[in-house]
Amino acid sequence: MKQSLKEIKTYLLLWSTQSLSALGSSMTSYALSVWLYKNTGSALQSALLTVCAYAPYVLMSIFAGALSDKWNKKRTMLICDLFAALTTVAALLLLLTNHLAPWHLFLINALNGLMNTVQQPASEIAATQLIPENAYQKTGALRSLSQSMTTILTPVLATMLFAFGGISTVILVDLLTFSAAFITLLFFIQIPEPQHDGKKRESLFALVKSGLSWLKAHPLILKLIFFLAGINLVASANQAAMSPLILSKTANNETILGTVNFFVGAATCVGSFIASAASPPKNRVKAICFSLFVSMSTENFILSCSESPVIWCIGVVFGWILIPFMGANLDVVFRSTIPADMQGRVYACRNTLQFFTIPIGGLCSGALIDHCFEPFMAHQGSDSLLCTVFGTGKGAGAALLMAVLGAAGLAVCVIFSLLLKHEAAS
Repeated sequence: MKQSLKEIKTYLLLWSTQSLSALGSSMTSYALSVWLYKNTGSALQSALLTVCAYAPYVLMSIFAGALSDKWNKKRTMLICDLFAALTTVAALLLLLTNHLAPWHLFLINALNGLMNTVQQPASEIAATQLIPENAYQKTGALRSLSQSMTTILTPVLATMLFAFGGISTVILVDLLTFSAAFITLLFFIQIPEPQHDGKKRESLFALVKSGLSWLKAHPLILKLIFFLAGINLVASANQAAMSPLILSKTANNETILGTVNFFVGAATCVGSFIASAASPPKNRVKAICFSLFVSMSTENFILSCSESPVIWCIGVVFGWILIPFMGANLDVVFRSTIPADMQGRVYACRNTLQFFTIPIGGLCSGALIDHCFEPFMAHQGSDSLLCTVFGTGKGAGAALLMAVLGAAGLAVCVIFSLLLKHEAAS
């Protein structure tokens, strides 16, 4: 045990400080989204924050990953982190001078999304360089653990800090966590560069083409990416529907919404420990498919057919507890299959193909709730089957949409499970 910890101690230092910084950034995003909703009352504008963050990520990832293969990984991470911090400082200054407007947040999210586009593949390569192959599953579980802790702590800490000193205090704490991560990476972490065998001399478009060609030559990875793109479409629409569903059915009770989100984080936290302790499955692809099938067959239907906060919490636990196990096995498949000197461009192509459905799902969900499902449910008789199942009044349309999304998620799982059935385990 001590030997295994020694092998990944540099990675643990990077992971812990970057996770702390991610928590600070998440609290700022949470506080600013609350500020936007309270000042505009528009769910659509809140959804646009996500769209602005993911649009550059989707559009530019394919090029950013190729560049990350050429650039120094540590320097790339430092520059991206610094630029993101400067946008946070800009938001703070606009807030303190009473000039902060919704379009400022859209622009800031777009710029942060662009920086994340460049940083993410560089971070993936850095992790591969710092982790021995036999620790891939455990470190994948650690990443899930940090994400779940961020989900748990963000609403709690952001609300406490907001009550104590306002949104400016939340942003200042974010900048402190950034400083800790930045200084640690700058002075205490060395990231070896992978061997390129002369590939640094390739042009940008040649690197992009080689990344796409690699995916075409490895159908298992490509099918997994398209599988997750379909899941992301459903999941992002579901996430966009959850807040309107819970708030509408609880008279805008933010405490209940926060409690449900807490159980999302708690479930992924427990799931991270399960993923870390679990023995490697015989077939990682089957493990990925099974985990997503359980998630898609439970959460949406439980949330849509109940008005009890207790049942909602149980539903999100079923939906999220196996996601870290899925993520850890997916991480092993990717890292053990993609060569280190190809990972930047291949991960970037993955990002474009896998995540382009997230802004589409979020945007479509908001529009469908407002203009289709809520009006449709409003015209149903109170004694109709749909109203008996999904309730009446505002929020019934969001509940119906969540059930439809659950069926869509199951269909995606079944279709891709059949497509992947004969693929060899990695």
